[in-house]
Amino acid sequence: MNEQAWKFWNDYWAIQGQIQTKEVEAFQFGADADWLASLVVEGKKTATCSAHILYELENEPLPQIGQYNIVLNSKELPVAIIRVTEVSILPMNEVPVEFALAEGEGDYTFWWNAHEQFFKSELKVHNLLYSKTMLLVCERFKVIHKL
Repeated sequence: MNEQAWKFWNDYWAIQGQIQTKEVEAFQFGADADWLASLVVEGKKTATCSAHILYELENEPLPQIGQYNIVLNSKELPVAIIRVTEVSILPMNEVPVEFALAEGEGDYTFWWNAHEQFFKSELKVHNLLYSKTMLLVCERFKVIHKL
């Protein structure tokens, strides 16, 4: 995590009158980090999903309820701190319309097409094929601090 993200994180906790003891990661959302980060800041994006298989391949733990993350823009500058409120694992073709809309990126058809394209690209890097029944890690989150 870069220096600006650490400062953003520590400044938030100082405002709360607390010393932060929680672990945090910083990341960019998807293929258009600035647009997606702006949706988070505006409160339009309150959910996200990722390919379950990539957690396994990269030996990464699944997100947990209560986990904090720092959202970065394309310049890797922090724009928001979010807290995970819900995690579920579902086949892509069983993701509810309500969840897809909570990602804030458009209607269900747009969500489906954008995610299909994104996952095809991500899986190709690992020589894996996309399937509409692939498992997704679906997260809901709440913005707790923003610029």
